[in-house]
Amino acid sequence: MDVSLFDFELPEDRIALRPASPRDSARLMVVYADGRIEHRRVRDLPDYMASGDAMVVNDTRVIPARLRGLRLRATGSAKIEILLHRRITSNQFAILARPARKLALNDVLVFGDLTATVTARGQNGEAEIEFGASGAMLDLAIAAVGEMPLPPYIAGKRKADARDNDDYQTVFARESGSAAAPTAGLHFTTELLAALASKGVARETVTLHVGLGTFLPVATGNTDEHRMHAERANLDAATAARLNGAREKQGRILAVGTTSLRTLESAVDENGMLKQFTDDTDIFIKPGYRFLATDMLLTNFHLPRSTLFMLVCAFSGTDIMKKAYAEAIRMKYRFYSYGDACLLLP
Repeated sequence: MDVSLFDFELPEDRIALRPASPRDSARLMVVYADGRIEHRRVRDLPDYMASGDAMVVNDTRVIPARLRGLRLRATGSAKIEILLHRRITSNQFAILARPARKLALNDVLVFGDLTATVTARGQNGEAEIEFGASGAMLDLAIAAVGEMPLPPYIAGKRKADARDNDDYQTVFARESGSAAAPTAGLHFTTELLAALASKGVARETVTLHVGLGTFLPVATGNTDEHRMHAERANLDAATAARLNGAREKQGRILAVGTTSLRTLESAVDENGMLKQFTDDTDIFIKPGYRFLATDMLLTNFHLPRSTLFMLVCAFSGTDIMKKAYAEAIRMKYRFYSYGDACLLLP
């Protein structure tokens, strides 16, 4: 499938640099299966839910995954910036380095009091490193020297600051490990959660640690040539059973964000039954995909030519989503991680 089918023009001023305040005051575009659109606020989400429905959220917690420091070798030193995008062991991480050409096997990296050695080298800045510290001690050291890994379209316009430490975490954040926030979850407040609970909507939790599989751009001209990076996901058996029970009673499953959706679709069998899933997933959802576990999707507005825009096109139809995005641009919705949301009801 030609990647250009998923392209669109987005004015620079539509990119949100800060979230709405309060969070649930963000705008909500509701897109129906026939292409009909309603303009609401995220706080109105309970109006589209019913007793017996289940809402699935991702409880991953963003770590201060961007580290800036020095690369040391016999010939001298150079500045280096890395993104910790996947934990391998208690002291090993898969990383993305910038600039990529400055990194080689056995290089020593220094970030304040924290040191690491390059143990493997891949393409396009991908590598693996091993820290001198491990476990909880390493976590504390990373927290001391790391920065919130704001996406490039925000970080290129302003530096991460103290506000982002709260703004770039969801109210569900529990399990540390993400290099990016599951951004649909950023819209929730305790008031909205209370309103959903009073409506009889169950809240269930999965974990997917967001890494390159979610946000790495598509660099090929054909979707068949794009390689999705694996990300660690977890759906426990008890949660799967409750979700299966909800659907048996005609309840609908709302995935809060594409990461929750990708976890569910990774854990479902061909009969639509969810099973326990604790594994890496590299699922790539694009038009033609048959959804088996998800009835509704709450998500932000995504980058052109991205796997996330391809996913929403698979969910609601490419023509419908391109028209919805054109309407969002015309109506000055705010895009990307700190932007507004859309609710897809196919």
